[in-house]
Amino acid sequence: MIHAAKTYHVGEASITRIDELRLAAFKFDALYPGGEPRALERHRDSLEAGSFDAATGTFIQSIHSWLVRTPHHTILIDTATGNDKNRPEVPPLHRLNGPFLARLAAAGVTPEQVDYVLLTHVHADHVGWNTRLVDGHWVPTFPNATYVFSAIEQAYGESLATGTEPTGAARPAPALGPALRKPADRVYDDSVRPVIEAGLARLIAVDGSEAIEGISFVPTPGHSVDHASIRLVSRGEEALFAGDVMHHPLQVYEPSLNSCFCEFPEAALRSRAFVLEDAAERGSTIFTTHFAQSSVGRVSRTGGRFTWQFV
Repeated sequence: MIHAAKTYHVGEASITRIDELRLAAFKFDALYPGGEPRALERHRDSLEAGSFDAATGTFIQSIHSWLVRTPHHTILIDTATGNDKNRPEVPPLHRLNGPFLARLAAAGVTPEQVDYVLLTHVHADHVGWNTRLVDGHWVPTFPNATYVFSAIEQAYGESLATGTEPTGAARPAPALGPALRKPADRVYDDSVRPVIEAGLARLIAVDGSEAIEGISFVPTPGHSVDHASIRLVSRGEEALFAGDVMHHPLQVYEPSLNSCFCEFPEAALRSRAFVLEDAAERGSTIFTTHFAQSSVGRVSRTGGRFTWQFV
């Protein structure tokens, strides 16, 4: 039997994690190539066992979506990897056959009840459940939803899929790692294009303005060309869905660490600094995409250093 996960409350919104995968796949040099090795040693004692296997030196991470229910809407933020997706370059994500939709049902929601799907960015492990395989065709998983995401992310994704030059701010990324570059065309074709062709996509400018009531897309580019963090404000309380600004709590303690998946390294550093400063100042609850344990926490600052506390 699949049981519903814990639900958090921010103002009038309820927020539930819908799990897909738990990963123990990366050691320091693989996740943070070129990072200062002492960065890990400095903070080993601050990394809880649920996030770091000290015996093997392996980071423990998660892939999941966030189900957000407000008085007016049912929303999914990011859609994990999806079943049946051809991702041979990333073996943990290749041709999954997991109970994601059953976990969504355990939380009390069917695909038809989702009003909005909000995407922080167009990477394989954030857009996969946009679609599912039916009779050999990729069809939108959430047929009544409006899928809201960056117009620049869409243009960049299409350029990778078609081999054409992207326009505007969507320029080729020399730092794009092979694990992202090789399957990028498939990600777009099986998880993004079908949503657009079904007329369900709403492409927006990521400029901090309100996209739907109480929710805005905050510019945090760098991990991807137009990565957004998603801010929810309800009755004076705030949540920030940080996407891939950070992949592990170690980056709270050591913000200079970029993951191997960050396409635009300098911009990623600036965005991480912004999110940490913003969260510490505003007292926002941070809902992460790849932190393990609860995946939810708060950032505090003491002097020039930040700390992380799971909630």
